[in-house]
Amino acid sequence: MPEFYVSLSSIEDVRQFVNAATRCPCEVDVLSGRYVVDGKSIMGLFSLDLSQPVKVEVRGAEEEREAFFRSLAPFAAEPPRQA
Repeated sequence: MPEFYVSLSSIEDVRQFVNAATRCPCEVDVLSGRYVVDGKSIMGLFSLDLSQPVKVEVRGAEEEREAFFRSLAPFAAEPPRQA
């Protein structure tokens, strides 16, 4: 399953992420630690610890996944360092 990391450091970043995820016909999961939320849920995203980059997993057609990934390029981040 394709995955990548994003950094959502402001309310506006979260809003833009949710808007992009909502337009995407794929299933979008966001993972932070052991928690998984629907990437199309603004309330779900705000329940996560967004002080570190979060992992995004996308399930759907390859073309749709790639278009979604490109729309999130401004939020791309490296995986967080493990303590």
